Amino acid sequence: MTISANQPYFMPYLPYWQLIDCADVFLVSDDYSFRKGSWIPRNRILVGGRVQFFRMEVEHQSSHRLIMDTELVPFDPAAKLRTLEMAYHRAPCFVDGYALCERVLRFPGRNLCDFLTASIRQVCDYLYITTSIGFTSGIPGNSALKFDERIYHFCRHFGADTYVNAIGGQGLYSFDAFRSHGLRLGFLRSEIPPYTQGAGAFVPGLSVIDAIMNVPREQLRDMLGRRSFIYG
Repeated sequence: MTISANQPYFMPYLPYWQLIDCADVFLVSDDYSFRKGSWIPRNRILVGGRVQFFRMEVEHQSSHRLIMDTELVPFDPAAKLRTLEMAYHRAPCFVDGYALCERVLRFPGRNLCDFLTASIRQVCDYLYITTSIGFTSGIPGNSALKFDERIYHFCRHFGADTYVNAIGGQGLYSFDAFRSHGLRLGFLRSEIPPYTQGAGAFVPGLSVIDAIMNVPREQLRDMLGRRSFIYG
């Protein structure tokens, strides 16, 4: 069994969805500190050919508060949807993409983690990702542990033999340390090709919103498979 995990983010870029897709179980790391100024409540889209932040405002941002205890500032979904309409109304997949974003933005609650997890599930459904999604807070005893020990613990909890991390974590984790705990550590290398974003050069690393608006659903599903792994 393969497990991956990450903090919840607002409509993150495509490699995040590859990390979910490659695992049998994906854990939302909800009992970690909310990092003030992080990417958790924001991402980037193209508006008129220029990169622009698309964000959710958070009440009383604090690194002393857990993600699961953080709340959104009340917002008008219609206003955010107008921004997306202005940005992508000419995009080839606008109708389906707008409908998905409307479902995401009309979430009824104010808890940040609930909102982000609901959006993750919505996008997974759209991308035909069937990975089981859980929470690190739901694993008995895990919150009391630190750093790598948390990963070893939840892998044992699920009986997993493989843990896959995003490529950016190569400097954080040791193949030997995981091996000593009976686990195989892997890093996902995304190989998603550029796609048409309208006029202008391709801008990588944008929110999944940009890809959903511009790339047909079935083609996006195929693009998620463009990946390789580094195993120790």
